[in-house]
Amino acid sequence: MSSAQLAYAQAAPVPAPNDLVMQHAELVKRLAYHLVARLPSSVDVDDLIQSGMIGLLDAAKGYDASHGASFETYASIRIRGAMIDEIRRCDWAPRSVHRKLREVSKAIRLVEQEIGSEARAADVAAKMGVPLDEYYQIVSDASRCQVFSINYETDDEDQSRDAADPSCGPDGLLEREEFRDALAGSIVDLPERERLVMALYYQEELNLKEIGAVLEVSESRVCQIHGQALARLRARLGEFLEGGS
Repeated sequence: MSSAQLAYAQAAPVPAPNDLVMQHAELVKRLAYHLVARLPSSVDVDDLIQSGMIGLLDAAKGYDASHGASFETYASIRIRGAMIDEIRRCDWAPRSVHRKLREVSKAIRLVEQEIGSEARAADVAAKMGVPLDEYYQIVSDASRCQVFSINYETDDEDQSRDAADPSCGPDGLLEREEFRDALAGSIVDLPERERLVMALYYQEELNLKEIGAVLEVSESRVCQIHGQALARLRARLGEFLEGGS
């Protein structure tokens, strides 16, 4: 912690937990509506707000200004994490969607190993033994249902997260750094349009409809591209994601 951060923490008294909750209730709503705009319509924003309030309460009880992060930074991480946990706990995606996504990823991995270059949709569909339109439906379903934690984080954001989460030990930091490096390299190697969709969705935080307007294609086509990018990344990051859904 720098001397400036320490001086700030000492000079600025932290309000009581109840006061912190009252002061930041709107932050929960803002994060919930921002998140729900990028999720399927079956996700209820009120459920996200309820989970987010629990995250805010936990943040208010656990905040320690001496770690150097502002309360809003610390609380935002806790609130968003609580919302994501709720989404995963109440997984709306049928098991068949997860199973088919794994099948697509496996087919992509096999095709790319065989040809030594990017697998095209038609190649993957052929490897799976399904019609092309069925393949596109599978990746569209994956795009709508998959909660895939991908963030383009700057060094400052990483430092804020580390400061806000003192429980993040060396092993966890190393694992996250290794995953981030592998993910960044895999994204760079995506086909151009898939890479652009991923950047607009995760970095610029546009929803699929907005991305369609930028690319001048339909929302359903963006959904296909996004789902195929997710499957391709899963194929290339198997060692990190095998424990996932």
